[in-house]
Amino acid sequence: MGKTVVIGGGPAGMMAAGRLNARGKETVLIEKNPMLGKKLRITGKGRCNITNACDIMDIFENIPRNPRFLYSAIYSFSNTDVVALLENMGLKTKVERGMRVFPESDSAHDVAKTLERYALGKYVRLMRGEAQEIIVRNGAVCGVLLKDGRKLECESVIVATGGVSYPLTGSTGDGYRFAAAAGHSIVTPKASLVPVVTQEKWVKDLMGVSLKNIAFKVTDAKKRSVYEDFGEMLFTHFGVSGPVVLSASAHMRDIDKNAYTMHIDLKPALTAEQLDKRILRDFSALQNKHLVNALDALLPKKMIEPILMLAELAPHKSVNQISKEERRRLVETLKDLTLTAKSFRPIAEAIITSGGVNVKEINPSTMESKLVTGLYFAGEVIDVDAYTGGFNLQIAFSSGYLAGENA
Repeated sequence: MGKTVVIGGGPAGMMAAGRLNARGKETVLIEKNPMLGKKLRITGKGRCNITNACDIMDIFENIPRNPRFLYSAIYSFSNTDVVALLENMGLKTKVERGMRVFPESDSAHDVAKTLERYALGKYVRLMRGEAQEIIVRNGAVCGVLLKDGRKLECESVIVATGGVSYPLTGSTGDGYRFAAAAGHSIVTPKASLVPVVTQEKWVKDLMGVSLKNIAFKVTDAKKRSVYEDFGEMLFTHFGVSGPVVLSASAHMRDIDKNAYTMHIDLKPALTAEQLDKRILRDFSALQNKHLVNALDALLPKKMIEPILMLAELAPHKSVNQISKEERRRLVETLKDLTLTAKSFRPIAEAIITSGGVNVKEINPSTMESKLVTGLYFAGEVIDVDAYTGGFNLQIAFSSGYLAGENA
């Protein structure tokens, strides 16, 4: 009767199972997908940003929702502990820009396979199937019923089922159902780290254009800055995506009710004055060319016409006829290209889900439910989420470890 059942074989579930195995606890890991870590295998464009090598206190700065709840989890199993565990299992890692940690092989499959080896130790049995309900008697967990009618007796259950983003990977909100049935309140799940749909229709002409080293800022209706970053972004057929946009989306709360404006500085390394001088230099070498053919050194080809349209400049005017006032408009557009946020893409396209099991009903020192004895939660099913850069996986590993340590 002393077994633990872990529901969900993602990063949190595998970490929990591995920790239970290390403690010599009989464990059953239930996974409905044909493979463990299905979503993990596609993270970071298939490269998998495992964690972040920043100072431990900086991790909490990158968790906008309920960071204090995670103190025990992250201090119990930190970013350096994650790297040490994987390296000991034979997975070499490297640190890239923004202190992001990746596998040396650039393969998310290698991370998933290493975690699978850690999870499926001597005391852990993998069971393919889908959990239907958690059986609770007299305020304590006593079993799990599967959809095919199989029933497992146990004295503790760790729910590590993920959120509702990327449903094709199995994140279909089962954990919220289990938690609600056990009496927990659920903070309504919303998309976080998600591409943004813009009001401006001209963005579709830039579809596929990727920008590096841009400054990105989001302001609200009162012109207050809610987010600023520097990095990469991407234009799509509906709006914008890419790292800075995804991180910004976590700050754009109630996007349908608030007027958010995105400001892109295409040349953040230059002041407006320096940029004007740079344009003058380019123009002096291209005196007789049309404006549309004189900006190749400054902008990706696809961007030239939309930028000229926004700056209200005639594309086929000769460079030697461009006035100082027209140059000023061009500089202003390059230094502050604005887009109006209309909505988020569907939650199914979000990297992570914001919302989930209310943290006030979970013991942060153990990840055990305060309402049901023997019921534990780990990972994205809990109402915590972070920015891009490896922080969400760190939450999964730390909370999974702590649940596995205490179940």
